[in-house]
Amino acid sequence: MRRRDFLAAGAASALAAIVAPAVHAQQKKFAGVTLRVNGYGGTYDKALIEGVAKPLEESTGLKVEYIPSSPSADIAKLLSNKSNPHIDLLMADSPLIPQAIAGDILDPISASDVPNLSRVLPGFREFGDYGAPFSVASIVPVYNASTVKPPLTGFSDIARPDLKGKVSTMPANSYTGWMVLLALAEGNGGSLANMEPAYKVLAAAKDNIIATPPSSVAQLQAFTQGEAQAGTLWDGRAHEARKSGTPLQTVVAREGIYAVTSYTNIVRGCRNKEAALAYINQLLSDRGMLAVPKALRYGPTTDVELGELKAEILINSQERAALKKPIDWKAFMAQGAALGERMTKELRS
Repeated sequence: MRRRDFLAAGAASALAAIVAPAVHAQQKKFAGVTLRVNGYGGTYDKALIEGVAKPLEESTGLKVEYIPSSPSADIAKLLSNKSNPHIDLLMADSPLIPQAIAGDILDPISASDVPNLSRVLPGFREFGDYGAPFSVASIVPVYNASTVKPPLTGFSDIARPDLKGKVSTMPANSYTGWMVLLALAEGNGGSLANMEPAYKVLAAAKDNIIATPPSSVAQLQAFTQGEAQAGTLWDGRAHEARKSGTPLQTVVAREGIYAVTSYTNIVRGCRNKEAALAYINQLLSDRGMLAVPKALRYGPTTDVELGELKAEILINSQERAALKKPIDWKAFMAQGAALGERMTKELRS
């Protein structure tokens, strides 16, 4: 080979070595794209990073930024600035979705857009084409197996005479407390339109209730520190209590399962809708769907196989999912403030 040809071949090889990584990066569909998602913070966001964001970046180049916040605050911000949304995807629980839909800040999605939506179990898409349900958290009766006998079997057991000074339940100023009221009403012949049966149970339980902590962290502490022996709690928090050594048992209540579903929604005006759809499809894949159950033991919303996790998750099958009580979230939230006021009145009287 002549010297000139040798140098030309060498230069071509060097150029190929430089260009190859750049060409490979360009082959990734969403290289250079970043989606912004409101986060729940802590372990929850870490789970989604592992199950959703990392595999997406590896396969498509898409980057996902989680911004810890309050979903209600994010909805208010989106409503006030529709032309320039600060996030591309909105995570929020069932009670907040009607406000977002009414405010026209969400884009509908269908199984033709997101194939894995076809795997969602019946009853979890509560708002038609709005939102992709990916996690379900249940408010359940709980009791300390070492100190409370016989076991609780339902929400109304918080009024049992043997539980005087031992009960902690959800606060009156939150939809969590209102859901407990709804369970008490429906379990005793009432309904959202007739809540009086709930107030009768609450009045009977007044001397039992020693705390209505303002947050799930404070609620968990009431049980792990021995302040409370029975009451109501999120199923995932009850799992945390057991991990820490407190024998706090979760009850599949005779009234049924009262739960909120967490949804991921595409915000109207998001910067890259195709990338947002890819995010949701990954969220509903096996790896994405198992992320939250593995980390926090909240339930899945699809037909994913849970394996050894199954025994530690409340809604762990289609049969359990069928026990989840349907709630008219729009009507429920419209009545919420009045429910909270009456709950506070009953506990203080």
